[in-house]
Amino acid sequence: MAGAVVTLAACAADSSYVSPARAPIGKWTIENSLDRVTGAPLSNSILPTLRVSNGTIPFPPPAKLQLICFKQHPAVFISFDFSIGSTRNTEVGYRFDEKPGHEPRVRIVEDHKSLIIEDPAEVARFVDELATSDNLYVRIRALNAARTSAEFKVTGAPEAIKAAYAGCPLQPAARASATAPAGRDDKDD
Repeated sequence: MAGAVVTLAACAADSSYVSPARAPIGKWTIENSLDRVTGAPLSNSILPTLRVSNGTIPFPPPAKLQLICFKQHPAVFISFDFSIGSTRNTEVGYRFDEKPGHEPRVRIVEDHKSLIIEDPAEVARFVDELATSDNLYVRIRALNAARTSAEFKVTGAPEAIKAAYAGCPLQPAARASATAPAGRDDKDD
């Protein structure tokens, strides 16, 4: 009887939230649905990788790269299943293919296991390079966690970018390099 109640409760759930439509593009998974309140597209693009290293975990679990639109603002979210540091004590760098590397301002969130790039100029630069690249290498150094790195095979990114930011204004990349990064509020830790 209890199983039937759980099954019926699952059927009554908001299907657009609980199970968005998923479409694979290469190794990317595109989640699409409509916000039932605003009618705006809700989508994000997810790319997992098994190519993860950590200084204290011999066989670290996979990491995930997400292109997200939150409150009509584009962001890049990279998550791990272990602590990567804190906003005040962590340095993040990334590099696409053989292009010059970058060290953006990020916030470490979700129990010190994820980082988010949310400055519009930084997001625009990341997405601009992502669109024309095959590989992404991310390096994380922290005073309060072991060094971590991850490599993502980003082939197929243009479709993932288009889907993820369908409901977000993405700042043109040309303006991104001329715009100073936003200040960081270190009270987040």
